[in-house]
Amino acid sequence: MVNILRMPCDNKSGWFPAAERNIVDLRFRFAYLTRRYSLQKRKESISDGSMSLNDLSSLRKEYSRHSLDEADVDLNPFAQFNVWFQHAQNAGLPEPNAMALATAAIDGKPSARMVLLKGFDERGFVFFTNYEGRKSLELLQNSHAALLFYWPELERQVRIEGAVEKTTRKESEEYFQTRPLESKLSAWASRQSSVIPGRGILEQKMADLREKYRDQEIPAPPSWGGYRVQPAAFEFWQGRANRLHDRIRYTLEGGVWTIERLSP
Repeated sequence: MVNILRMPCDNKSGWFPAAERNIVDLRFRFAYLTRRYSLQKRKESISDGSMSLNDLSSLRKEYSRHSLDEADVDLNPFAQFNVWFQHAQNAGLPEPNAMALATAAIDGKPSARMVLLKGFDERGFVFFTNYEGRKSLELLQNSHAALLFYWPELERQVRIEGAVEKTTRKESEEYFQTRPLESKLSAWASRQSSVIPGRGILEQKMADLREKYRDQEIPAPPSWGGYRVQPAAFEFWQGRANRLHDRIRYTLEGGVWTIERLSP
């Protein structure tokens, strides 16, 4: 191995004699090229959005904040949801009412998207949307859906499954009038899920609508309204250490809620 600090000096060639200098130079060049190739591959991986199995396998978290026991939950799943939802609100989460909504077409192909919960009681969980978008068309074919609330800061999830019905027109119109002005206009401007040539068409529609409804009350579009998911099952999931999570399920049978623990 070449010791750089003790290498004898050759006045003609600098620090190293020619032969030794070539060996050291090749080693440095090889190390440099290896490092450069590694960095380039990492950049390519980031740019194309890919990650190796090793990269993903190292992403893990241990859960230890809370526990969930059958003896501690409310007999009414709506009351239990309200307790957890209040915890999420009090924790200052940015959008505790954000939920994934999963639907499926008549051919069984599923789709999912995030929507916002706008109300709940023992009749069900309410969200509002365009009645002509993909989710609405799928609910027309298959009137069952699943909801998922995920609150990572609390290490909790809530899953809800059930039949779906439209809210009354009165409920939809009353909620619509609580929306900000621009949100009311966008409900008119967008034909949800339809293909458009560019964003410019939306901006122009918004400008036209601002002029049309200047100093006027904006009515709810007839193609816009609410849905209510009527739960037949709830699952409350609490993260626990070593992946031995707590899972408590409520199922509705003959008007009575049955409580069971599920294996993680």
